Amino acid sequence: MTLSPHPRPLSAEDAAHFLRRTAFGATDAQIRALVGKDARTVAREHLNFTQARAPGNPFDPSQAASPFAGVQLTRAAWLYELLYGSQPLRELLALTWSNHFVVGTDKVRNVPVLAEYLELLRRQAATTDFAHFALEVAQSPAMLRYLDADQNRKGKPNENFSRELLELFTTGMGPYTESDVREGARALTGWTFKGGRGNQKFLEASEFVFLPNQHDNGKKTYLGQSGNLSGEDVVRIAATHPSAATFVARKLHRAFVADEPDAAAVAATAETFRRTGGSVRATLEELLASEHFYARRAAIIRGPVAFVVGAVRTLGQPRLETKQILALAQTAGRMGQFLLQPDTVKGWDGGREWINDTALLLRMQVAASLSLGTKAPKPTVPPTPLALLGRETPLAGTEHLSESQRTYLTLISPEFQLA
Repeated sequence: MTLSPHPRPLSAEDAAHFLRRTAFGATDAQIRALVGKDARTVAREHLNFTQARAPGNPFDPSQAASPFAGVQLTRAAWLYELLYGSQPLRELLALTWSNHFVVGTDKVRNVPVLAEYLELLRRQAATTDFAHFALEVAQSPAMLRYLDADQNRKGKPNENFSRELLELFTTGMGPYTESDVREGARALTGWTFKGGRGNQKFLEASEFVFLPNQHDNGKKTYLGQSGNLSGEDVVRIAATHPSAATFVARKLHRAFVADEPDAAAVAATAETFRRTGGSVRATLEELLASEHFYARRAAIIRGPVAFVVGAVRTLGQPRLETKQILALAQTAGRMGQFLLQPDTVKGWDGGREWINDTALLLRMQVAASLSLGTKAPKPTVPPTPLALLGRETPLAGTEHLSESQRTYLTLISPEFQLA
């Protein structure tokens, strides 16, 4: 079973929907540039990433004077790329994977290690080999440090990473036993990293190393396979397990289709993931060109980062001062989403968890700072209802307001909060 393709060339509202979901938002001109195009072609073009970066990024974490400052500058530099970069879908996927392969700055405060982790998420954003992606993450100093895998030694296995590899990164709850967790930990012994340890070396790079004398060479049985399994073996076995396809497919649907995914549609996406050997690129190309994707409108509550980035991109990416960007990164955190700091190892829950009285008040303040007052950025071209709402008609009752008032009320409306 596969998802049915979108049956017609993109209308203006189809194009607006696509860019609200894949680019956080867009201007009227960017939306209309996609009108009349084939849905599959549009999806394929947007997944054809380069590694280009937004020019003029003013934030340089390598110049930080402390680990705390390094984290703040790393967040601000990423937010700048989210706001102004030419590859918004790549960055959206990196944000999605940061909520899947979770690493938190409560434990990982080394600047080069965080940079390497982010580069990995970008490079593998639309990977054609999920198992290889999982292995790269597993061997990254950021993950080794975060889940204590660098402390995993023969005779004294640390099970943290082995457990999360199954529960949160690949199969999900159900397909594995406690024995699989223990055996996986044994296979992963001897993995560690060198360099960059301690607060005084937060600007020193780290690299993965394997310590053969700390590796358990005994026979292990893991998810039904037996032998002298290595760490590479267990990551591959977990990432290619049939249940991993469903687990990853549901994550992709939550990121791009709906907070509450349709089970039959998830099953169809999982089948594509299996058939293509774990190709996220092929799976997303089919999903983002499907009739199901275009039918599920206003089904995702924008998270704090998506709200901030969506507002700025919809307004035409006006240039904000460095202090404003730093403030927005902090405000997103106060709304519940500090970049690189999910609440727990299982990541942000998202959906309705994003909405509470404090978060709504902060969203109103952000909207006001971007649309009202003398310090609000002035859009070159006023945002249209199509850009703000994904439709041609404005909010009822706003037709006679000033441009800034109408923009503010639209940014705080339920219609804008839902993508």
